Amino acid sequence: MNVISGGTGSLTRQSMAFVLAGGRGRRLEELTDARAKPAVYFGGKSRIIDFVLSNAVNSGIRRIGVATQYKAHSLIRHLQRGWSFFQAERNEMLDVLPASQRVDERQWYLGTADAVTQNIDIIESYGVRYIVVLAGDHIYKMDYGVMLAQHVESGADVTVGCVEVPRMEASGFGVMHVDEAGRIIRFVEKPADPPGIPGDPERALASMGIYVFGTAFLIEQLRRDAADSESEHDFGRDLIPYLVENGKAVAHRFSDSCVMTGSEPRPYWRDVGTVDSFWRANIDLTEFEPELDIYSRDWPIWTYGEVTPPAKFIHDEEDRRGSAVSSMVSGGCIISGSNVLQSLLFTGVHCRSYSHLEGVVALPYCVINRNARLTRVVLDRGVKVPEGLVAGEDPEEDARRFRVTAGGTTLITQAMIDTLDN
Repeated sequence: MNVISGGTGSLTRQSMAFVLAGGRGRRLEELTDARAKPAVYFGGKSRIIDFVLSNAVNSGIRRIGVATQYKAHSLIRHLQRGWSFFQAERNEMLDVLPASQRVDERQWYLGTADAVTQNIDIIESYGVRYIVVLAGDHIYKMDYGVMLAQHVESGADVTVGCVEVPRMEASGFGVMHVDEAGRIIRFVEKPADPPGIPGDPERALASMGIYVFGTAFLIEQLRRDAADSESEHDFGRDLIPYLVENGKAVAHRFSDSCVMTGSEPRPYWRDVGTVDSFWRANIDLTEFEPELDIYSRDWPIWTYGEVTPPAKFIHDEEDRRGSAVSSMVSGGCIISGSNVLQSLLFTGVHCRSYSHLEGVVALPYCVINRNARLTRVVLDRGVKVPEGLVAGEDPEEDARRFRVTAGGTTLITQAMIDTLDN
């Protein structure tokens, strides 16, 4: 792709990122009982939203709005603690935009497009030429400047970020049917028989929930949509299909702007929207060469850096040796005579003597007591696993006490543990 004169940096400096971070993510079950999906922990020390925010900052976009709604306290607190480095005197800002009944005292955000509509006055105050609308709940690394350059060069009304997936796996997404030039000629929401890509009929283009607009054009379309009583005021259901029919909508392939540092075998994008996919994406990071490189300093994943002591491994006796193999262990963890295998432990997890963990994702400040045995388990924050508990070996027994997914992952929360004594 030929980048316009001045490079992508000139475009990102004229752009704002509007991050949609208000959704619950119901398929994550109890993991989102107390927090929105973008605030769910990921990768040992981050939150899901850190990826999209890091992409924006690393791309050169320093004016960001984050729309929140469902149980936003932990998300807002994280943004305040980890993303307060913007300097207004340099024309940088990160504004938290909670649903605040700004249009009607009875009306919260009705849909993704309405969340932007209700903040038009704030967007206009930024004085930007382009808006990058982003979903705040996916895991990937992407240079938005490349997508902006394509948008300007193509003369599109909207550019839609798309990821290639096997065609019959695309039925859970919005799917783009494109012509040879990449123009979107049809948008199909969760089709039973997804259209293939020209020249590659066994793969399809699924929407990533990323859109680039000119600011003035987007505001015009949002106001048109807001006046339509038949609309659900959603980008995927309403705005994008309308522009496919009545404007120029162009697909941007994620492979063109994915940030890869050399060790990844292919572009990496994940919707960690189910407990199984959440478990898998975290455990994948423990591989010798994971598909997602979070160690590169060239494209860092910024987050709130909690001050913790180093991880510690203690005891060196037969059957009581503190060890972790093929695992990620965060600061503040104590592996005390416990055996940890291919697991990911977030901040402050304590594993007591004779316990055994295999394929465990333990969110911050969990305690695994003596003789507990956990296999393919997700522990919510702060769970205290009782002494001798066995989980992940007998699905029928686990289903009576905990949440067992179709893929065989056992999710345990403290509320579930508390019921064991009743």
